[in-house]
Parts: sequence; C-alpha cells; structure tokens
Amino acid sequence: MLLTEKEVQEISNKILSMVKADDAAVSVSSDKLSHLRFADNNILTSGSRIGRGANVTVWIEGKRGAASTNDLDEASLKAMVEQAEKIARTAPADREYVPTLGKQAYKPVNGYVDATANLSLSDRAKAVGDIIANCEKNKVIGAGFHSARVQAGGSATKNGNFEYERSTNVSLSVTARTPDGQSSGYFLRSHFDVGKLDTKRIAGESIRKALEGRGARVIDPGTYTVILEAQAVADLMGSFGFAFNARNAEEGRSVFSAPGGKTRLGEAMFDEKVTLYSDPWHPELPGSQSAQGGIPAERITMIDKGVLKSLTYNRFWAKQKNVDPTPGPVNTIFETSGKTASVEEMIKSTERGILVGRFWYIRSTDPRTASSTGLTRDGVWLIENGKIAYPLRNLRFNQSVTQMLGPGNVLMVGASERVGGSEGGGSSASYLPTLKLKEFKFTSQSEAV
Repeated sequence: MLLTEKEVQEISNKILSMVKADDAAVSVSSDKLSHLRFADNNILTSGSRIGRGANVTVWIEGKRGAASTNDLDEASLKAMVEQAEKIARTAPADREYVPTLGKQAYKPVNGYVDATANLSLSDRAKAVGDIIANCEKNKVIGAGFHSARVQAGGSATKNGNFEYERSTNVSLSVTARTPDGQSSGYFLRSHFDVGKLDTKRIAGESIRKALEGRGARVIDPGTYTVILEAQAVADLMGSFGFAFNARNAEEGRSVFSAPGGKTRLGEAMFDEKVTLYSDPWHPELPGSQSAQGGIPAERITMIDKGVLKSLTYNRFWAKQKNVDPTPGPVNTIFETSGKTASVEEMIKSTERGILVGRFWYIRSTDPRTASSTGLTRDGVWLIENGKIAYPLRNLRFNQSVTQMLGPGNVLMVGASERVGGSEGGGSSASYLPTLKLKEFKFTSQSEAV
C-alpha cells in the first residue's frame, strides 16, 4: 500500500529522532508501478510492483554522510541512520553545506487522479487488444508498452520542514512496423489522468506513419528547413527548461555564459516567438509543489518572447553571490505569443524541407553551445512544393538548441500539447508544440529504420 501523509510524517519523525548529527534531511517514498507489454501483435507480460524506501543525509561538523533503505522497520531505519553518521565522521568537509530548510509553506498541485492510481486492468487489456486488432487489420506488426505509476512520499528536515505529495502518471507507446521490416511508425503520449490518455490516437498515428513510410529514399545530409512534430521537439528539448543554471553560466560552463563571469540575462538570444516557462499548477502538466532543495515551487519564466529572463540559484550559490535563492523549474512549457499553425499549414507553406516525427539516441556534445547529436527514427519525409513528396531514410543531426530557437530561425509554431521524450518512455512530460525551423543541420545518413 502507498503511504499516507500521516504515515510519512510518523516515519520521518522516527528517523529524525534517531539522528545524533548536527543537521539532517530525510525523505520517505512509496510507489506502485504496473505495466502491460506487447510485441508481434501479442501480449507478452503484465505485472506490478509496490516499493517503499527512505533515505537520510546528515552533517556532523560540516561533514556529510548519506544512507538509504527499502525496509521501514525500526531496526532498518536505525541502521540507516547509524551508517550515514559513520560516513559523515570520516568524510571530508562538505564545502557546499548550508543548513537544511526550516518550515516552508507549499501550495498543493493537482497531479493525482484515483482512476490512474487504481487503473482498471480489464480496461487496459481491452485497450491494448483493440490496438493489436487495428495493427492486424492494417497488416502491420505492433509492439508497445502501457505503464502506470503512482507515487506518494515526502521529506523532512531537522530544522522543522515537512512536505508530502502524491502524483500519478500513465503512458502508452506504440511502434508499428511493416512485415518486410523496411518502415516503422512510433507514437507516445502520457497523462496524469488515465481518462485523458487517447489510446486510439496513439495506435492510429503509429500505424499511419508505418504505412506512409514505405519506400523510403536516401537524401544527402545538409542544412534543411524542417518541421519537427511535437514528439521530436520533446526528444530534443524536453529537459531544456532545467538548463537555466546560474552557477554554470557564471563559471563559464553554459550557453548562457558571457565573458568575465557574467551571464546573458536580458539578451534576446531566442526568436521572439519563443516563450518558455515553468508552472507547477498548469492544468495539463502539473509539476511538483517543491523545487530544487525543497524550496516551494513558483511559476518562473525562463524565456519571454525571445529574451533570457531568469537563471536558477540554488541555496549554496545564492549565498556565495549574496542573492536570494530561486526555486527553479518543475516542468517545461513552451508557448508562443503569435498565431499558431497546424502541421498541414506548415507543410503547405514549405517549398522544400524535411518533416521529422521523432529523434532517438540523443547525446549532449557541448553544454557551452547547448549542442547535441542524435538520429531521426520511425518516420521522416521530404516536403516539396507544399506537399509530402516521399519518405526518407534516417539521418544523423548535430544541432544547437539555442541556434535552433534563435532569432529568425523559428518560422512557425503549433499549438502546444503534453508530450514526453521517447527515451524516457513517457515517465515525464513537457508541454511543447510542433515547430517549423528555417535551418536544421543533418550531418550524415543512417541505415537504421
């Protein structure tokens, strides 16, 4: 069973009562994860697990030690505290130690839904059965993963702070492939409310992409106008909202760095169509009520109509710089102040370009330019004279996100929707649009489907 607020507070207090160290922070968690996996148009596995755990971090004369346990009986909790204190006594001084937070006031978010927490297994099986039937009807081979997770837990400090919250998430990814293995389509979506997870759309889009991707041709790498569907945008920049770190910028390790230990705050680094912010209470994308370091979350604007507006100061770095700490983002929301456009409108307005459905195997190459590399996958098409001309073989890219979103490069912006990066399998999500970009750099061809 998941832990209630009362249970989390009781366990936290019990752990803190065992602490002899000068300072301490405790977290107590519980979660339930269930899944249904299918492949080759057959259900393969279905299961669930429930977990509980606790961890403690202590400081003794400024030296830090930490330990954790997945047993919440008194003996295990006591052993955990003793282990953390033993480590602290022999550890070097923690040069970034700041006293743990005193009592804070948190504004709850609405990211928990009972129907998701108590997901109907029969409803899940029926939805996946319908997906398999649709794949068979269209003569494609379907595979996918339906996953639901509910979390409940909290944290406490020796200085009197305590917080508790619950959250739910359900996701479905479907990959459809033609029997000859030469074309595939993919679609992923997630939501905290299972009633808003459109399984028919997810299956339909993956099947459509597989069927429309047959007969892919090779194209030379180079710089092209691109239309990135929301999934591709999420794959490339779903975590970009968490990159606005003041310390990295002031130490010269960030794309937001400027010479002499300064930053680019206030500069119009991005296209005026770009506004990026974090809002814990967004109705489609609720975040956590607490941000980095346990600071109560707030709505924060990182980019406002192209201008870099804020960087995040944790409590240690804020003290070093004699400024107030900032909570930092708890989610990533992209909006535009201008008119939005549909994918069809973007295609119609494109003389020659490439439509990308998804990216894969993305890896950072240089944080100082916000650059990364990766591959297209499961659906790429050439656009000519305002129409889809034919599908393409996959390509590798090397691209800076800040250049991608730079002044003059964002031609059109779609309506934002909840979408998670495909490498995370829907475990987290952002609120992002389809983008039409003037220039995007493809560096080589890929033989992968």
